This record gives sequence, structure tokens and C-alpha cells, in this order.
Amino acid sequence: MTGYPRPVTDPSRRRDALRGGLVIAVATGLMNAATYGFTLIGARRLGPTGYGAFAAMLGLVIVVNVVSLGLQATGARRIASTPGDRGVIEARVMAVSVRCGAALAAVCLVAAPLVARALSLDSWLTAALLAVPAFCFSVMGGQAGILQGEERWLPLAAVFVSLGVARIVIGSVALSVSATPFSATLGGIALAAVVPLVVGAVALRRTAVAVAGTSTAPATGRTHSRVLREVVLSAHALFAFFALSTVDVVVARIVLDEHEAGLYAAGLILAKAVLFLPQFVIVIAFPAMARHGADHRLHLWGLGVVVAVGGVVALTAAALPGIAVVFVGGHAYAEVAGSLWAFAAVGTVLAAVQLLVYSALARRHQRSIGLLWVALAAISAGSLLVHTGSGLLTLVCAVDVSLLAALVVITRRDDVTQRDRFDGLDTKAAEAVAPL
Repeated sequence: MTGYPRPVTDPSRRRDALRGGLVIAVATGLMNAATYGFTLIGARRLGPTGYGAFAAMLGLVIVVNVVSLGLQATGARRIASTPGDRGVIEARVMAVSVRCGAALAAVCLVAAPLVARALSLDSWLTAALLAVPAFCFSVMGGQAGILQGEERWLPLAAVFVSLGVARIVIGSVALSVSATPFSATLGGIALAAVVPLVVGAVALRRTAVAVAGTSTAPATGRTHSRVLREVVLSAHALFAFFALSTVDVVVARIVLDEHEAGLYAAGLILAKAVLFLPQFVIVIAFPAMARHGADHRLHLWGLGVVVAVGGVVALTAAALPGIAVVFVGGHAYAEVAGSLWAFAAVGTVLAAVQLLVYSALARRHQRSIGLLWVALAAISAGSLLVHTGSGLLTLVCAVDVSLLAALVVITRRDDVTQRDRFDGLDTKAAEAVAPL
């Protein structure tokens, strides 16, 4: 892909976007189905007490993964906005990805004893396993960002599918050997993270060959610093979102007894499934939103798709709670069946919030990110006043709905002032900012 992309009104680009959307929708669907299948297997094999600990570890993986997502967003935005510099951008993004992965893995190892104690894990080794996905996902984030920005949907789909398949296959084997939080973390999180890293490396080897003859400026320490600053800003925004979407399972582990925390974690299986079900909308829309001259209403169209998908799941869970509970662990979790529609609603709201966060990253709109921290603080403070799973769920619903309403109002603005924009970007990238 050389030169600047065709206008979004080009019929061929619309057809390409439609085909890409279908490919990514299938791939993310398979990835999420496999991930869901593994969490369901874990819930059944570990039981409420053991699954509560493992769910807390999954929550931490999501938080750690924000660096990967920040790298992916940075790579995709830079390539989409300046496609003529593909070769040098790839070199910058991958160099920063490896450095970030190594640093994050080191932090996870140092913090392992503290994490194990805070979450009452069976061993600090369980917490130390976070270092493996921390490194692998960071490098994979850079790979995925390059593929996403170049709109190479088939290789990107292969990365997504390989992650889900590896998690359910390797994780299931590990659980069959020993049904403990350690074995589930080792197989379903640590070892499975290596597979998509290899798939991404193979895909990018083809890209490297394709651009080998292209004349590009060398990546200096200064250009690496610029990429790193953007990664930090993007990761900050995504960290705020995933901390918000994960805080309740960690809080539940702390303020509720082990049994009720396990029930709450089981309900969140459905919430997380709904959160990631419309992921394809973000993957396809993000490069388009980052391009100069992009329609500022793109995120509103995407919002409609996200809400429609989640609404169907929530209504189904409300009408058929007995069937819905089968998908969160079965009879052992029957006590939470009547609340599953509310968990699905929370997942829908969070999916809509996530789309608006990515819209903010694409358009460099900074002010909306602060609202995520306000919502996180509200849930954290409010959790001190609740002592039941239903009370915690009510609190989370209220805060998330309020956040979504505020973001919708803010993102309706058509202008993005210089104060709103993220700073620290190179001049060429800054020129590609589209109005919100």
C-alpha cells in the first residue's frame, strides 16, 4: 500500500471495508467464542471459589493488555494517516513494542508477591505468570497495529483467531491436568499468548519483504520517543477504560465473600462477552476515523451497531434466564440467573464507551478521557457502601450509564481545539487530525 488512501466515498473502498468488516467480524467472533469457551470451562472445573481467583487474574491481564492496545492504536493511526511512510513507521512501532514489552514484564515479576497477597492467590508464581502475556501482547500489539493500519484484514484476522484457539486448546489441556488457578493461568493465559506473537511475526515478514526496496528515513531516538509518547497517551486512555471495566471483579473479590464473588465473576462472563462481541466495529472504523477528512459521524453509526448487538443479548437473557445461566457456568451459578440481563446491559454500555474512547484516540480528543477516571473513582468509592453482589451491580450500572451519556454529549461537538488534542505527536501526524 503506497500513497494516500482513496476517499472514503470511493465505492471500491466501501466494498473493501465491507469485506474487511465481515472477515474481522468472523475472526473476532471466533476469538471471543473461544475465549468465552475457555472461561466457561474454567468456571465449571474450578468452581465459584477457584474461579473467583482466576477471574481476578483475567481482569489483571486485561489491564496489562492496555499497553498492547496502545501500541496497536498508535501503529494503526500513524499508518492510516501517513501511509507513504509505512516502512519507517513499522520500524519505529516494532522497536518501541519490544522495549515496552520487556519493561512491562519486569514490572509484573517485581509486583508478583504483592498481587498474589492482594488477590489471595494460591501462589505468587500464579501472579508471576502475568509477565509472559505482558511481553507477548505488547509485541503483538505493534504487529496488529501495522496490519490494521494497512487494512490487511486476513493476516490480522489470523492473529485474532490464533489467540482464541490457543487459549481454549492449551488452557483446556492445562485444566485437565490440574484444575487450579495456577494451571488455568499457565495454559490459558501465559502459553497461549506466545502463539499469536508467532503468527504476527510471520505476517509482518511478508510486509518487510514488500517494503525492503523503499527509501525511508532512519528511525532515530527522537522518532522512537515520539512514538513512545503517543503510545503512552493512548495506553493511558485505554488503561482508564479497562480499569473501569475490570474494577468491579477485583472489588468483588475484596468486599464480598468468596462464594458471592464467584457468582459475580460468573455474571461478568456474559458482560465481557457482550463487551467484546462488537469488537469488529472498532477494528474496521478506527483507521477510517483517523484519516484526514473522515466523517465525524462515523463513531455515531458504529455506536448504533454496538447498542443493537448488545441489546439483543440483554433482551434474550431477560427472557430466557434459565438458558442464559448455562453460558456462565451452569447450575452451580443459578443464583445469578435473574441478574444476567443486567450484566449483559453493563457489557453493552461498556462496549459503547469503548467505541467512543477509540474515537477520542483517532481524533486526538483529550478531555473525554478524564471522565473515565471520574467513573472509576465513583465505583471505587461507592463499593465501600455495598455488601452484596446485587448492590455492586446496581452501582456499576448507574455509573456506566451516566458515563456513556456524558461521552455522547461531549463527542457530538464538531470542533476539536488545540487544547483538546493530545500533544507530543510529529507534525505530519498532527496535520492528519480530523475534526470530531
